[in-house]
Amino acid sequence: MSLNPVRPWRNIYRRESRRIMVGNVPVGGDAPISVQTMTNTLTTDIAATVAQVQAAAEAGADIVRVSVPDEASSRALKEIVAESPVPIVADIHFHYRRGIEAAEAGAACLRINPGNIGSPERVREVISAARDHGCSIRIGVNAGSLEKHLLEKYGEPCPDAMLESGLEHIRILQDNDFHEFKISVKASDVFMAAAAYQQLAEATDAPIHLGITEAGGFVSGTIKSAIGLGNLLWMGIGDTIRVSLSADPVEEVKVGYEILKSLGLRHRGVNIISCPSCARQGFDVIKTVEMLEKRLEHIKTPMSLSIIGCVVNGPGEALMTDVGFTGGGAGSGMVYLAGKQSHKMGNDAMIDHIVEQVEKKAAEIEAANTAAQAAE
Repeated sequence: MSLNPVRPWRNIYRRESRRIMVGNVPVGGDAPISVQTMTNTLTTDIAATVAQVQAAAEAGADIVRVSVPDEASSRALKEIVAESPVPIVADIHFHYRRGIEAAEAGAACLRINPGNIGSPERVREVISAARDHGCSIRIGVNAGSLEKHLLEKYGEPCPDAMLESGLEHIRILQDNDFHEFKISVKASDVFMAAAAYQQLAEATDAPIHLGITEAGGFVSGTIKSAIGLGNLLWMGIGDTIRVSLSADPVEEVKVGYEILKSLGLRHRGVNIISCPSCARQGFDVIKTVEMLEKRLEHIKTPMSLSIIGCVVNGPGEALMTDVGFTGGGAGSGMVYLAGKQSHKMGNDAMIDHIVEQVEKKAAEIEAANTAAQAAE
């Protein structure tokens, strides 16, 4: 029995979009939905910024954005790009020269609002630099920084104003015959962002960068992002995502992957299915899961692990996972492999044993994948 059978009611049909490249990462079309984050170090602190980029990449980030607010940051960017294992997006606001410098420094993408970096001539200079250096561009519309004429027209930030802003920026790029762009329409309000993104998805075939901006701290921001991004992704909208948290960028990457994994849109690492625990538990589920999450962080191979405290739901969940452990009695539980009962294991040795079984299964999957690729 397949552990991941195809079921029609689980299908998500993604919106058709153009494909662009952010460095070596495809965004849009049929490319996997990429996960992004942004550094929060001083860009001029090259060592700290590179360390954060590398940590984010190790956690699975496909793309990392770095703020470039001044000339010193532009100079630092060149070294950061050279040491980064993933494409770097330069975050540019207001100063058109920073955009040109970032393109020259090797940024894979420029995050700008064409309407706020100066005259049409300056916009053309930035677009020319992007074209000359193989940069794509992200149009970044934000409810908190809409243009004055749109706020006067609509009275307040709203989905219609955000859409109009985005389409105005798109026209600027298209009028300059530049089409390697993606676009976002972010808001901290989940309803506003979702409505704006739905309208945007119908108005353009450009790749869409999803985000709920300024979502908050780890818990509240994760929930808002899961609701907002999850619903849009479920509708097939979104080609790349960034979860905005007042937290370590690595946590943004982890949450981003969990959102995609929950919808079956992207798989990376071990998906742990665990119960909340109750008086029936045969072992300390919460502590066990916490320890396993840390012990299994190094596994990048997509696979599933069920950790269930008792036999009420344990056997049923284990039938659908690669490795499973279900609590029993007398200080031991049942280990399941490939959905079938395998052997009993004492609770005192279960964590080491489960890690061993997961690592073994991951190696088997990787070997099978390598063999399949060699046979193609």
